[in-house]
Amino acid sequence: MAAETTQTVRIPVDGPGGTAFLTGDLVTPEGMSATVLFAHGSGSSRFSPRNRAVAAALREEGLATLLLDLLTDDEERVDAATGERRFDIPLLAQRLVAAVDELGRHERTAGAPVGLFGASTGAAAALTAAADRPGTVYAVVSRGGRPDLAGDALAQVVAPVLLVIGSEDREVLRLNEAAAARLRAPHRIHLVQGATHLFEEPGALEEVAREAAGWFALPPTTDGQ
Repeated sequence: MAAETTQTVRIPVDGPGGTAFLTGDLVTPEGMSATVLFAHGSGSSRFSPRNRAVAAALREEGLATLLLDLLTDDEERVDAATGERRFDIPLLAQRLVAAVDELGRHERTAGAPVGLFGASTGAAAALTAAADRPGTVYAVVSRGGRPDLAGDALAQVVAPVLLVIGSEDREVLRLNEAAAARLRAPHRIHLVQGATHLFEEPGALEEVAREAAGWFALPPTTDGQ
């Protein structure tokens, strides 16, 4: 396993009271080829055990990872009580764009392409950010996501998109199929057989990690089906 460097990063973003800072954990393996930025889902954080497990698997393939809290501490407290921020896709996407730009300036990641990995509502934010930074974001993976919430941004995405869904997560599968129909970029739906929304079944999360690693290592060209 390649040597890794771990850093806590603080990314400045505009907030209602002025400049605020988002906290993230950046881990860069020696000889990294790209950076994957994680957008967690509703009610989660950069400490999500599922995202951290996937991130660890990606680093074994030579990819740097940035797990980022998209809300400030104050916003997290409000959201925990009201849930009003976790579905604010424009806000979350704006924060992701700021993180993508910061990675372009960071001493360890400057010049490297950026992949986006989104879970739940974070998938919509990831797709919206990808549409906003087509020259930098080279691939997007959604895990049990809500890409449908990206709305009109879906048609603007140019990076290849992988939508990973549990076969038993029926409603989310339906929403992903509807969103896929609006994508113009190369894309593929991958069903994890027998898995439900949180991929808690034996081997399910490992399959997610394998599929994501393959997609970020060499995003395949598909016919859009």
